[in-house]
Amino acid sequence: MSKKERIKKKPTFFQGFFPILFMVISLTIGVGILKIRTEPIIIISAFVAGTIAWRLGYNWEEMQAGVIEKIARALPATLILWSVGLLIGSWMFSGTVPMIIYYGVEIVNPKYLLVTAFIISAILSTITGTSWGSAGTIGVAIMGIAGGLGAPLAPVAGAVVAGSYFGDKLSPFSDTTNLAPLAAGSELYEHIRHMLYTTIPATIVSLIVYFIVGMGTSGEVGTPETVSLLRSQLDSMFNWNILLLLPVVFIIGGSLLKLPTIPTMLGTSIFSVIIGMLVQGFTLKNGFISLIQGFNISMTGYEGEVSTMITTLINRGGVASVTSTTVLVYCAMGFAGIISISGMLDVVLNELMKRVKTTGGIVLSTIASCFTVAFVTGNSYLSILIPGELFRDVYIERELHPKNLSRTLEDSGTVLVPLIPWSAAGAYMSTTLGVPTVEYLPWAVLNYMGIVFAIILAFTGIGITKLSPEEKKRMQEGV
Repeated sequence: MSKKERIKKKPTFFQGFFPILFMVISLTIGVGILKIRTEPIIIISAFVAGTIAWRLGYNWEEMQAGVIEKIARALPATLILWSVGLLIGSWMFSGTVPMIIYYGVEIVNPKYLLVTAFIISAILSTITGTSWGSAGTIGVAIMGIAGGLGAPLAPVAGAVVAGSYFGDKLSPFSDTTNLAPLAAGSELYEHIRHMLYTTIPATIVSLIVYFIVGMGTSGEVGTPETVSLLRSQLDSMFNWNILLLLPVVFIIGGSLLKLPTIPTMLGTSIFSVIIGMLVQGFTLKNGFISLIQGFNISMTGYEGEVSTMITTLINRGGVASVTSTTVLVYCAMGFAGIISISGMLDVVLNELMKRVKTTGGIVLSTIASCFTVAFVTGNSYLSILIPGELFRDVYIERELHPKNLSRTLEDSGTVLVPLIPWSAAGAYMSTTLGVPTVEYLPWAVLNYMGIVFAIILAFTGIGITKLSPEEKKRMQEGV
C-alpha cells in the first residue's frame, strides 16, 4: 500500500493530548529549569506530534502541507515585525526616541511620580512597541528619580511595568500586538480598537490608584545624578528639533486614516533616515545599517565614556532584532500545523468544549489556557500562539468574532508574563528596575485589571462582537 493510500485513523483523546502535554512538560523542564532555548523544544515537540500523525496514517507531504498553511498565515505578521525593526532603528537614527525621553524626564513631579511614571512609560512603549526598551530607558531614569526623592520603589516599579505593557499591548509596532490577531485570525487595527474595551477601564483604575498613593508623597523636585547624566549625554549626541516628531505624526496619522500598516511603516522609516541625515548630520550608510542591524552609539560620533543606560537606549532596532521572534513563530506554527491537520487538535478541543456552553465559559477557558502556558513557559509569545490555535475555530463555531479571542489573548497572555518571577520578562524587569517581581506585582495594576474587565465583559456581553451566519460561513471556508 502506498503512502497516499494509507488509511487515516481518528486520534484518541490521549493521542491528541499527548503532544501538547509533552510540549508543556518539556518547556517546564527545558526552559524553566535547564534554561534551554524555546525553539528546539518546540521542534522536538513537533517531531513527537509528527510521529503520532504518521501512526495515524498521515505521510510527510500531508504534514508538510499543514505546516506550510500555518506558516503562510503567519507571514503578514512576520512582515510587520520586520517593519517594526526597521522603524525602531530609523527612529533611533533620526533622534525621535531620544528626544522623547530627554524631554519626558523633565516633567516628573514627586506628588505625581506614579502617574507620571505610568504615563511616560505608556507613551514611550506605545511609540516604540517595546516594554523592555521602555523600562530599560525611561524606567531606569524614573527609578533614579524615585531613589533621589526617597519615594517607595515598589509602587514606582509597578507603575513603570504597567505603563510599559500598556504600549506592548496596544502599539501597532509591538510583536505581541501583531501576534495576537495572527493567532486569532483577526486584523491588527480592529484588534487594537477592540482592546480599548478592557484597556481603558484598566488604565483609569490604574491612574486612580497611582494618584491616591502619589498624593502622600513628599519631597522637593530634584534631578538625580543618573538623570542628569542621561540628559547631558543625549544632548551631546543629538540635535533637538521639532522635525523629529514628524515620524510620530505620520504613524499616528496612518493609524487614524487606516492606511496599510507595512507601507506606512516602511515610508516612515525611510523618512526618518532622511531626517537623521538632515538634522543629526549622520551618513546614509549608517542609516541603512540602522534599518537592518540597528542603531549603534558609535554613529553619533560621541567620544566620551558612555553610561550603560545610554547604551541600552541607543543600541537597538533593526530587522535583526526581531529575527528570534519570527523563528519562534515559525516553530510554533510548525507544531500547530501538524496537530491541526492530523485532527489531534480537534479531538482535544471537542473534549474541552463539551464542558463549555456560554460565552463567559469560553473566555474563561481561554484565560485559563493563557495562564497555564504563561506560568509553565514564562513566554508571552507561546501564551498567545498556543491558546490562539486551540480556540481559533471554537470562537468562530460559537459565532464569536476572532477579535474577541485576540483581545483575550492579549489581556491574559501578554501582560501576565512580567508578573511571573521565573519568566524572562519578570527577571528582566526585576533586574532592570531593582525591585523583586513579587514586590512590584501588586502595583502593576493594569496587568491584572485587564483580565478582570475581560471576565466582566464576557459574562455581561458588553463589548462582545458576534458573527452573522454569513460571516461565520465565510470564515469557516477561509474566504
